[in-house]
Order: sequence, then structure tokens, then C-alpha cells
Amino acid sequence: MVASALLVAGCTIDRSGGQGAGSATEAVVDGAAAAQEAGPPKVSVKDDATGVNPGEPVTVESFGDGLADVTMTNESGKEVEAELSADGTSWRTTEDLGYNRTYTVTAEDENGETTAVTFQTATPDYTSGVALSPLPDSTVGVGQTIGFQFANPVEDRQAAQDAIEITTEPKVEGEFYWLNNSLVRWRPAEYWQPGTKVSVTADIYGVDLGGGNYGSDDNATNFTIGDRVITEVDDATKTMTVYRNGEKLRTIPVSLGRDGQWATPNGTYMIGDEHSSLLMDSATFGLGYDEGGYRTPVDYATQMSYSGIFVHAAPWSVGAQGNTNTSHGCINVTTEAARWFQTVVKRGDIVTVKNTDGPALSGYDGLGDWNIPWSEWSKGNVNETSAW
Repeated sequence: MVASALLVAGCTIDRSGGQGAGSATEAVVDGAAAAQEAGPPKVSVKDDATGVNPGEPVTVESFGDGLADVTMTNESGKEVEAELSADGTSWRTTEDLGYNRTYTVTAEDENGETTAVTFQTATPDYTSGVALSPLPDSTVGVGQTIGFQFANPVEDRQAAQDAIEITTEPKVEGEFYWLNNSLVRWRPAEYWQPGTKVSVTADIYGVDLGGGNYGSDDNATNFTIGDRVITEVDDATKTMTVYRNGEKLRTIPVSLGRDGQWATPNGTYMIGDEHSSLLMDSATFGLGYDEGGYRTPVDYATQMSYSGIFVHAAPWSVGAQGNTNTSHGCINVTTEAARWFQTVVKRGDIVTVKNTDGPALSGYDGLGDWNIPWSEWSKGNVNETSAW
């Protein structure tokens, strides 16, 4: 019935003498309204704005027949690079702006409407870059956390986190945690699965990090998770057993930190730097020579902590390896075993130490992130401030 009624209406001649929906009079009215609605081009930044983020593109949009001309210059007259959309209705800058600069945008539409806007970008007291780890295109272990080391303390931690994007394939649950005011880490709830691909961007340029501190440069990295290599160090047996993808590769006799004096801390460590040779100086870790410290060259030193714990060759303690703890905290092995260990492990691999007389490794050590329980890490600490 409805369809028939519409059909009849469509075939009936209007004898009322009124204007139809498609009449010339109504078209004129609609055209006038459209012209009125069109207005001048719209710039994304308000006139006389200050503190504008120089990392955000400036855009211009046409509400008429398209943009006829758009230019943007700084106070020295230098024109900013930009591009016009294919349909001519929008324009955007394609280069970063500078800090503490004044810019003027002039835009003219095809309908003759014009807009002019002048604004100032932010003026930092100082700027900070951010170093990312691990390095681009690297293959790392299942325990590798993502590090963001800012050049200066960050007051607005949320702004810093919001500028970071982490993409994983497959998707992985994770969270940020600040180890101090300049260093934030991101890690998954559980160890990574081998083969996971990770991309990281830190678009901090122009971002207000608080206290007059602004981001100086963007940065990015990417990495892949390699084989699952886990090393278990057990003071009860004075051994170190290395597993790869669940397969036991080798059990090695060890000598750990001297009991009651320099006992090796228990806990979960991440492998850090590897050195074919290294001068180990206890003074760099706060142990003076008059307190039993040392300055000793060693071979095949594999870092486990920022506090100076390494797996390294110790030919002087071969007789103690497997039965007696004699080191200042390091894991002493033979030269051959230390060399072999470096051929198997990589940055981000996990080492666990158990059954020593030592304390627990601090989660703030630098390579001890996994000692902070997920129940705490997952809450984050974006609204806190550290002592340093």
C-alpha cells in the first residue's frame, strides 16, 4: 500500500500552484545558505595562541570550493614545508616547527574568503632526548624489558608515557614502571614468547614533560624475541645449569659470592653487556680497596646486574668451583665455560639465582626488573616521584 501511494503521488500533477521541492526559488535559497555556511578557511591553531606544540602539524581546512593559496612563514620569513590534499580542500605542514618561534598562516579559499593566524610555539627552559633499549633490529631474550632513559628528570610522567607507542605481534599485555625520575621501563606480565616482534616509537618532540622540560627529539626502535634461554644458578649445588627452549645444554660448577660477606643476591637477573675482556674495579661499585676491594682484569665477562655481578672466567678459583664460595658476588667459572656461556646467551636472557645467604636482588638494580612483582608493576607509578 505504501509503495502504491508513493507511485500515485509521483505521477500526479501539482495543481496547487505552489513551488515544488526542486524549484528555482528554493535552489537560490539553498545556495545562499551554503555560501553563508562555507565561511573562510579554518586553521587548526587559534590566532594569538602561545605555547603551541611544535611537533603537532598545523592544518587548514576549506569549507568552500577548495583552497586557492596557503602559506606559513616564521618570523624570519622562511616558509614552512607543507602539502595540499589531492582534492584541494585541506593543507598540512610536513616538517616540525621550532621551539620559541612565531609563525603566521595566511589562507585564501577559491570563494575569495581569507584567514590569517599568528601564533607562538612553546619556549622550553631546557629539552630532553630519550634513549631507547634494546637497539634497533636486535634479537633479545625472553626477559628483555624496554627502556626509556630521559636526559633529564621528568615531572609529567603521564605525558611521557602518552607519547610512547609499543606494538607487539602477537598482542602482549604489558605496563610501564618508573625506576627513577628519568628512567621508565615497559615489560610484559610474563616472559615474552620466542618469535614475538616489537616496534617502539617515542614521539616526544614538542611534548611538555613538566617543569619547563620539553622533548627534544623523537626516537624509535624495534626488536625480535629469540630463543628462550634460561640459566639457573643454585648455591645448594654450586652449579649453573643452562637451558635453551626447555632443553638442558650444560651444567657448570661455580663459585659464588663469599658467604656472610659478599653473598650473591638471590633473584631474577637479565643478561646485559658482554665483554671479551674487562677490568673489574670494585671502587666503581662502592667497595674500596682498603675494604677488601679489587682491581682485576677478567676474560669473558657477562653482565647480570648494574651493581657489578658478572659471570666471568676465574682461573684462580677453579679449585673452589663446585664446592666453595670465594668471589665478591660474581659467578666464577672456568675460562672455557665463560667463553662457552657467551656463545649461548644474549641480552635479555634470564638468569635466576637461589639458595644463597645473600639478600634479594633489588628490582631497581637496573637488570632486576623481574624482581618487582607483576601485582605491583601492573599498577604503574605514573603519579609518584622518586628521590632521584
